[in-house]
Order: sequence, then C-alpha cells, then structure tokens
Amino acid sequence: MGRQMKKKLNIGDKILRPAEVRTAETGQRLTRPTETALRDHLASTSCGEADFRLELLVKRGRLVRGVTVNDRNALYERMEGRS
Repeated sequence: MGRQMKKKLNIGDKILRPAEVRTAETGQRLTRPTETALRDHLASTSCGEADFRLELLVKRGRLVRGVTVNDRNALYERMEGRS
C-alpha cells in the first residue's frame, strides 16, 4: 500500500460505536475496516474524470479602442476611468 497519513474524521456515534465493538472483538484496529469501506464505496461509485464537466460562461462584449489584453496598464487605466 502507499504512504499512510493520519487524518481526522468526524463519524457519528450510531456508526462508530458498533464499529469499535466489532473491531475490538476481532482484535483489529479501526483503520482497516474504515479503509475497506472507503475503498468499496469509491469502487462502487463513479469518481472518474469522465464525470467532471467544465461549463464556461461566455459573455458577449465589444472591443474598446486603445485597449488590448496584452497591455495591462492600458486595461487598468480604462477600468479605473483614467483614460
């Protein structure tokens, strides 16, 4: 397995208490069943890149004389009303 890191999880008592009892009965640490449950959940749900869709907001505008996107100073001057 890869690198292990300590993380803090907030788990409700209704789930945590039975899990603690069961792991204590089997002599396991709570880490193993937690990892297994997370791994199974991730495998059963689609978490791939195909689910991600970037939606771009396109606005119509007009060119402003004397201002280009390559000239930052002219752009700032125009936005601030100095030109």
